[in-house]
This record gives sequence, structure tokens and C-alpha cells, in this order.
Amino acid sequence: MKKLVLLAAFTFGAVFFSNVNAQLISDNAIGLRIGDNNGVGTEISYQRAMGGDNNRLELDLGWRDNRNYDAIKLVGVYQWVWNIEGGFNWYVGAGAGLGSYDDNRRDEIDYDDGLFALIAGDVGIEYNFDFPLLLSLDFRPEITFSGYSESKDFGPDIALGIRYQF
Repeated sequence: MKKLVLLAAFTFGAVFFSNVNAQLISDNAIGLRIGDNNGVGTEISYQRAMGGDNNRLELDLGWRDNRNYDAIKLVGVYQWVWNIEGGFNWYVGAGAGLGSYDDNRRDEIDYDDGLFALIAGDVGIEYNFDFPLLLSLDFRPEITFSGYSESKDFGPDIALGIRYQF
């Protein structure tokens, strides 16, 4: 009997506290993700809540521009979101992407332009304001696969996200 009461209390507590700590994420958010691992870059970012859990899909269409190359890429990341306290959340995710690059070093060496694929992880924090604004700071390590001989295989992408929620 004692074990049954303890089991019932544990089950009630787990259900109660998981519902209390559940932080609703918005159904949709759109905005900018500003940052890059090599110069300044910007991405148009869209987030869509997935199901009834605190999971979402983030799609980012971005461009990179620096002295050596220009690139455009599309990355999709599935994220798991947990509440820290109040409007503060933290999240982790995994995803993949595709892109195209244009080498600007024609005067120095004749490199080719081309396509690339990448896999990415994601970890970050965000603040969900009482009005429809979401600010985030995340770290997205990316591993790139391409035929480009001078390309980096690993890039630590750090960015600030500013999104409108609806």
C-alpha cells in the first residue's frame, strides 16, 4: 500500500510539474538571424511549432559575403525547446542544408564555383517578450561537404536572432 501511495504521488508530481514548467512557444515566428563564422552574414529565419510539444522547425535562407567568396544557403534545423524561467528558454537542435558559393579570388588563383551540403547542430538561449518579439543568441557548428579545395570543413556559426511571433 505504501508503495502504491508513493507511486501515485510521484506520478502526480511528475505530471503536475511538467505541465507547470511547459512553456508554450508561438506557432510561427519570422525575422532575421544575424551573424556568421567568417565575416558578416544575414539569414531570413522562419520558425514553425511542431505538434503539441515544445519542438519546432527552423528554416534559414542566408547569404554570406566576404573578401574571398559569396555564398547562399538554406538550412533546416529541428529544435527542442525547454523553459528556464519566465520568458527565458534554451534549445538544442540538429539539421542539414544546401548552398552555392562563388569564389571571388579570380586574380590570385582560378578556383571553381560550386555547390555544398552541410550538417549542423544548434544550441542557444532566447527571450520571449510579453509582446510578439523573440530575441535569441545561438551557436550553430556546421560541417560542410563540398568539392571546393580551399573550403573549411568546420565552421562555428554564432548569431543573434530577432523574430516577430504570430
